[in-house]
Amino acid sequence: MPNTTPPIASGAAVAAYRAELSAAEPGLEPLMAFKLLPGMGSEAALACAAAGAIAGKYYPAGSTTNASDGLCDPSQAAEALQAMEDAGIVLSIHAEDPSAPVLEREEAFIPVLERIISAYPRLRIVVEHISSAELLGFVLAAPERVAGGITAHHLLFTLDDLIGEAMAPHLYCKPVLKTARDRDALREAVFRGEGKLFFGSDSAPHPRAAKECSRPASGVYSSPCAVAALAALFDGEGRLAELEPFLSRRGSAFYGLPPPAGRLVLERREWTVPEEVEGSVPMLAGCVLPWRAGRL
Repeated sequence: MPNTTPPIASGAAVAAYRAELSAAEPGLEPLMAFKLLPGMGSEAALACAAAGAIAGKYYPAGSTTNASDGLCDPSQAAEALQAMEDAGIVLSIHAEDPSAPVLEREEAFIPVLERIISAYPRLRIVVEHISSAELLGFVLAAPERVAGGITAHHLLFTLDDLIGEAMAPHLYCKPVLKTARDRDALREAVFRGEGKLFFGSDSAPHPRAAKECSRPASGVYSSPCAVAALAALFDGEGRLAELEPFLSRRGSAFYGLPPPAGRLVLERREWTVPEEVEGSVPMLAGCVLPWRAGRL
């Protein structure tokens, strides 16, 4: 995710961030993205791609963490978007209009998506972390070059889990969790194996202090248990065979990447999600899950 401070918005920044990630986790193959900024030109976008970025990320201004410098309108980065289309770089979009009511922000952003799809007829687009039935329907009806990412937390939880009995700050995210109707629409589409949908974790390991405060940071720290939680969800619906395509095959194919070379082992064995991991509280902290995921 390139919405760091400062943002990842140049070839040098992409290269430096990639080196930092590789040093922190030897053997990891980071898939890099850059942040589209107002006024970004073709040279900057192409330099990011030359440094290894496979996607450019569109954050509407004010839509999420570190997005105050994002785009107010796609025309602000028209030259960069044209270069991305010409070079085959994927555009990933946080598809929310922050000026709309919080539960309607995805639907309100659909006209912007329509403009981008029309203006750049060869541009591949990923609408990230879909959370509403309306945006899901739009993506499924869009051209084949438009796909959608879905998180574990939007498949598992609803607004009632966030604020139904008490505020659950570790489930606060952008886009905010929606209704059971929205969650169920996402589940039904994923369970039936929709080819345009794949997993995107959007995992955000904010420190505990940044979540348990008067203005909690948005983001769910899902990576410690997302695969195991999804295994339980898919297995419970008799759709375990759909899990691997959703998790790994369709996303890599859409981005033009080879299938993942590594493998995970899913084991039907109970385990308890830790209450804290390196200062951050993971999704489902303290819960017992029936499936466990590990590397070969």
